[in-house]
Amino acid sequence: MTHVIPSHLPERLAITLWDFSWYTRAGAAEPFEDIDRAFAEAAERGYNTVRICAAPMLLFGGLDVPTTVRIGGLGPAPAGGYYGQRTRWYDVVGGYEIDVLARLLELFAAARRHGFVVILASWEYQQSASFAADPAWWRAIDAIPVGERLPRLAAAADAMLRFLDDHDFADLIAFTELHNEIDFSLVGGLDAAALEAIQAVRDAHPGQLVTASWGKPPHLDMAQIPAGIDVAQFHIYSYGVLDALQSLIDLRAHGSDGFPNAMLQSLLLPDAPGFAEYGMPEPWKLEATVITDQMIYGYDWIDTDRWDLWLYENYALHREAMQREIESRLAAVAAWADRAGMPHVIGEGWIGYTPLGGQFEEGPVGRSLAEHGIRTALENGAWGMVLCSNAAPHHPMWADVAWQKRLNAVVLGH
Repeated sequence: MTHVIPSHLPERLAITLWDFSWYTRAGAAEPFEDIDRAFAEAAERGYNTVRICAAPMLLFGGLDVPTTVRIGGLGPAPAGGYYGQRTRWYDVVGGYEIDVLARLLELFAAARRHGFVVILASWEYQQSASFAADPAWWRAIDAIPVGERLPRLAAAADAMLRFLDDHDFADLIAFTELHNEIDFSLVGGLDAAALEAIQAVRDAHPGQLVTASWGKPPHLDMAQIPAGIDVAQFHIYSYGVLDALQSLIDLRAHGSDGFPNAMLQSLLLPDAPGFAEYGMPEPWKLEATVITDQMIYGYDWIDTDRWDLWLYENYALHREAMQREIESRLAAVAAWADRAGMPHVIGEGWIGYTPLGGQFEEGPVGRSLAEHGIRTALENGAWGMVLCSNAAPHHPMWADVAWQKRLNAVVLGH
């Protein structure tokens, strides 16, 4: 089925996932210190779209907190360094202040210069506020009752779109998501009140597409997804062998007896401190994010060679299932979007969360699965997709320029 995409937008979106990192990794010598350079590098790799946390609650949500934020990361660790130093996304050093509203305008101006469009989202009820040096931002949004959070996000999105329109940037907005992964965040479900709020935003901005996104599409019962959104934005992760390993080492839980277990200990670096010795970030930072103290400890102290070796040694047991899972979920998402008469986008994928130094997803297996997902998504008519969630300036995969150029040419040339 052919969907009508607004004529001022690209026929296909080649997306690089900049999330909140465009303001949390903007310190000296960091990937987003020079936003213009980051766009130039993205253009060199063949992208035409960035997907960001635009921090709408902070900037436009009527909170009584400053919009200039001191970035603090997860804080210093007693064993040296800082919490999250060997993780993806959480490897934030901080130590600088950033005017997030001015930064948003700077990003749009650079997008204009480099021929990009922007997907606006919020990670504020999932991660963003945890990177502030103080809890004011988090406390302000946490005080909002759960049932009011999506309507408040809609009101903030309305104000954000008016602000960007006033600055002549409305034509650069691909679409607006009220929140990233509403199923894996602290916003509550997409109920009738939230849909009414979305409709109000759409009515106020008839030229804009408004939606939310899902971290795990309910592919066995897509009817759970309500009508009343403009874009089907789903994330397709096929954990497979990664999930098998994570289950063995109990990495994603909190308060597990005997953590770290013998399996995890066998994968740790020789100089890893004990779990209690390593400690954890301030409690409010863990409240403000979806990760746990066990996850921070494990990823900070995993020996990534041992991690990758286990995945390679066990991948054959999961290979076919992982490929089929990508195929079936993409087919389900596409069929639902077609019936609903809307374009669909794969905003994240393909394997899942790995340590910063791990190379399994960046290596031949991960790239092969990504290519399988990309080509299958194209066959199913996706409007846009990431090459891989890790293909962004704040991940090591950014260095693989040739692969990104080749695959983005496939995406845009399909």
